[in-house]
Order: sequence, then C-alpha cells, then structure tokens
Amino acid sequence: MFQKILIANRGEIALRVLRACKELGIQTVVVHSTADSDAMHVRLADESVCIGPPPSRESYLNIHQIVAACEITGADAVHPGYGFLSENAKFADILAAHNITFIGPSGDHIRIMGDKIEAKRTAKRLGIPVVPGSDGAISDEKQAKRIAAEIGYPVIIKASAGGGGRGMKVARTEADLEVALHTAKSEAGAAFGDDAVYIEKFLEKPRHIEVQVFGDGAGHGVHFGERDCSLQRRHQKVWEEANSPALNTEERSRIGGICARAIADLGYSGAGTIEFLYENGEFYFIEMNTRLQVEHPVTEAITGIDLVHEQIRVASAAGLSVRQEDIKFTGHAIECRINAEDPRTFTPSPGTITHFHTPGGLGIRVDSGVYSGYRIPPYYDSLIGKLIVHGRNRVECMMRLRRALDEFVVDGIKTTLPLFRDLVGNADIANGDYDIHWLEKFLAKGD
Repeated sequence: MFQKILIANRGEIALRVLRACKELGIQTVVVHSTADSDAMHVRLADESVCIGPPPSRESYLNIHQIVAACEITGADAVHPGYGFLSENAKFADILAAHNITFIGPSGDHIRIMGDKIEAKRTAKRLGIPVVPGSDGAISDEKQAKRIAAEIGYPVIIKASAGGGGRGMKVARTEADLEVALHTAKSEAGAAFGDDAVYIEKFLEKPRHIEVQVFGDGAGHGVHFGERDCSLQRRHQKVWEEANSPALNTEERSRIGGICARAIADLGYSGAGTIEFLYENGEFYFIEMNTRLQVEHPVTEAITGIDLVHEQIRVASAAGLSVRQEDIKFTGHAIECRINAEDPRTFTPSPGTITHFHTPGGLGIRVDSGVYSGYRIPPYYDSLIGKLIVHGRNRVECMMRLRRALDEFVVDGIKTTLPLFRDLVGNADIANGDYDIHWLEKFLAKGD
C-alpha cells in the first residue's frame, strides 16, 4: 500500500479522496491554487502545497508544478479525481517516468478511450454493442452522405476528440447534412484543436445508461451495475440513479457481463465507466470514461463498496477486494448535483455562502467541500455538492429525497436546489419515465 498520496484536484472530490486515504491510514498531500487556500480539503490534509494562481492552466493543469509537489513531499502516488488531469495520458506517462504511481489506468488505455473513433473500434472488437455509423473519421461530404444513406436518417455528427456536447450536430435529412458536417468540424477544431468528426445513427428518445467497471490490470474485470444518467442539460448530467428504472434484471446482467469481460480482455487497470445510449431494449456504446465519475456514490450506496478504496488497492497492485459473485445490489439510490447556479438560467453564482445546512437521517449522504462563510471562487466548475439518497426501493428513495431537499439550506448564493424540488414532484420523474431530452423540454416549458 502507498505511504503518501497526493490529491491533484479540488472541491468535493478532493475531500472524498482524502477521506478514503485517512480510512486506509495513508498520509495525504493536497495541491491548491491561491484561490483555494481556505478550502476544506486544504484544511484537513496532512500537507498542502500551493501550486499557482487561480487559473486552472497555471495551477490544477500545471503538470510540472504537481510533479514538483510530489517530489517535495515524497508522495509515491497521485489520485487525479475527475476533471482536470484525470484523463490526461501525458500526465500518467510523466508520473510513471518519475516512479510515481498514477491511480488510474495506463496512459495507453487513456489514449485509446480518449479518441472517440478509436474507442468505438476497440469497443466493437471487445464485443461491446456500438451505434451504427462510420468506422473512422469522415473525410468529405460525399462519404458522409453515403454512410447516412446506409444507416438511415436522422444522423449525428460528433467530434472525435470531443466532449460536453461540443462538435455535435444532428442532420435529419440529406439537405441538413452539409451544414451539420461543416459546423461540427468548425466547432471541433476550435474547441479541441482537432476537426476530425465521425457519423452515427441518431436515436430519437434514448436513455443514457452507464456501467461501472473495474479491472485489476492482470486480466480480471468486474462490474458494479449500471447508473441511469438520462436527466441532462446540454449533455451535462444533472440527476443520476442506480439502478436504472428502465432496465430489468436480465438486461442489467447481460450488459454488465459484456462490460466486465471487455475490461478483462483489455487488461484494463482501475475504475472506468462504459457509457451507452439505450433504446427499445438495445444498448449502443458511446464512450468510456477512464476515471472515477462524479456520480460514483450512487453505486457505492447500492453495493456498499467504497470505489476509491478499490482504486487505491488496484493501483498498489493489491488487486480487487471482490469477485463478481461478491457484488450484491441492494435498494435504490439517487444523486442530485448541487451547483452554484441560477436554477433556471444556469448562470454561475459565485460568492460567499452565508449559511450552509445539510440534511440528515437514514440513507442520506452529502458530499461537499463547502461550509458557512466559504467564498466560492469564480474560476472553476460550479459544483458545490452532491446529495445522495438511498432507500430500500425507488419509492422510498424518492420519499427520502423529497424530505432531504426540503432540509437542505444554502444561503448567500443561488443554487440548483429549487430545480430538484420541482423535479422530485413531477409525475414523469416519479414514474421513471424520461429520456435524455426530457429535462431540456421541461426547462423550455418553464414548468
């Protein structure tokens, strides 16, 4: 096991990792920008190192400074959390060159899954069902029209190096295709420095289902069930739950088994999430995230397994603590992402939190790094906390969630709490009857 882990992140995820390290008896080092000197994870860590001014590129994305912090403090491993450098293959390679363990997959696996086209090819080779579409980047409009005609309209153009909805355009007819292709390539080039795009069949009313997987790097893989992340705004997840209300036991077992075998065959090490669109009983691979997910607590709630502990075990070559037959799913869990944003316009709302009170009671968990008097800086992601609720079934979970949302108090700034209070009382949400377009339509109506 590691002696000292440096946590290369901030906010609630830095605090989440820090707590896991403390439970395992591992010394912790956190890095921080000058804007985060009074953050909760900085206060609680064994050591802290300031690595630069507020802009991420000069602090949390500054690989040189983070490696220097490892060497100064004697950290023998780095946990990247999510975001920032968590899926940066170069960072993983540099740490390895300095004999520092990256708590995550190899740089090669990050590279493979970070390229959407190569990821799709790899998924197909591993037996994971994929969305019909091009095998690689589209070279010109003629090729795009031919493929679109083969798979049928509507189609979607996606950036190969993309994410977060950028470089994605839908074409419902051949007449739309030329504009969609040109626009997607322009957006991809501007956002990612790579204008390569590919084409896929566009599903009209799919759900977003993701499977949590783990590999030990030695040919063994397991899955920890699926999460439903269909409630999204501009391709950003807002509400996640496990298990999915849309799947039955047979479907759950089938897709989980496919993903676990694929991870084993890939020789993958650590945590990963294989994401799908799901429609009419079929799963279609869209991407794999080679890191811990924001929504990992709902999986922990229904399995009782600490996924950060597992990450650290695997990275230290101790292997997985469980076999597939040891993983049991109990009850239902929902996570709401609480952002410092206007609940309707989603405009960021940085500022000082004058009062912060979290809900309690059986089945309630709040992951947050803020506190009363904390000033939210304007430089980073607006996520300030996550409310995770667990119940014996979905009905009980929703009842507890409604109560917990009523108890949650954040004063001094605007947050998305009012949105979740609206959602928990909606009939479609109560029935689990929604898809990836539902929330955008709900917000457009102003309900």
